[in-house]
Amino acid sequence: MKKALVISGGGSKGAFGGGVAQYLMKNEQKDYDIFIGTSTGSLMVSHLALGKLDSLKKIYTNVNQKTIFSNNPFKIKKVAGEKVVSIRHLNTLWNFLNGRKTFGESKNLRNLIKNNISEEMYHEIRANNKEVVVTVSNLTKNQIEYKSIKDCNYGDFCDWIWGSCNYVPFMSLLEKDNCQYADGGFGSLVPIREAILRGATEIDAIILETEVTQFNKLPAKNPFSLLFDVFEFMLRHVESHNITIGKLAANNKNIKLNLYYTPTVLTTNSLVFDKVLMRKWWKSGYKYAKSKREKLMSEFRPDALTDQEIEEFAEK
Repeated sequence: MKKALVISGGGSKGAFGGGVAQYLMKNEQKDYDIFIGTSTGSLMVSHLALGKLDSLKKIYTNVNQKTIFSNNPFKIKKVAGEKVVSIRHLNTLWNFLNGRKTFGESKNLRNLIKNNISEEMYHEIRANNKEVVVTVSNLTKNQIEYKSIKDCNYGDFCDWIWGSCNYVPFMSLLEKDNCQYADGGFGSLVPIREAILRGATEIDAIILETEVTQFNKLPAKNPFSLLFDVFEFMLRHVESHNITIGKLAANNKNIKLNLYYTPTVLTTNSLVFDKVLMRKWWKSGYKYAKSKREKLMSEFRPDALTDQEIEEFAEK
């Protein structure tokens, strides 16, 4: 029996996923053998594998734009009380003049990873025989790659985490081993199938998006926002495809699959890191996981069912 925790991409919405994971691991005492993350999920899996939930919460509830971007392509301003995102033309121009391939640079995120995922943590995870996997998109070979902590050294592992998080062309491009790598979500936003291929028999998947589309986007006002909308559109359909394939694979192999979506739309731009909102989302994730569990338990009377019926109901 192998249990896996899968966390999708979602930028700043990862704070919500952290709250869900906290409830599952602390309150439900879930002990996972496999941790697989994409993008923001890849930032979380090392701490989760060691049960360092408090440290992870501190990271996710204290970051801001400067923590992530060394050259921030976004300008955030308030219009009628709402945050509106537009392009920082000078920052973007600076990148182009310096021969960079992206609008912005996320080198500060690379430093954040190295400062918070230590070499000692790397060795401890390997010693505990936990399988920690991050997803990257190899743009050069046009394929998805899954990088296990068991197959790479500490420096490479930090690089793959960084590469998995780099939402190009807004963030840095990872150039490694004569290939160019970008956000793992471009190909596998919710890597449920990979967890199954690695032997998982029970999977909890945290999906940092609502189950159904809950609003229509406002029309794009400039090429920058249009490009972002196009990426969001593609990723939404990649996510849907990943989940469908994952469900089919789980049903075919009789694997228990639990899906945890965000119940409401958290943000329309997940590359905006607001620590006040992220603290709120962490609490929301915890409360959501708790309420989902309580709802499951309230829908039946255990004393009126046989042990087999209870087990069958819990697997739904």
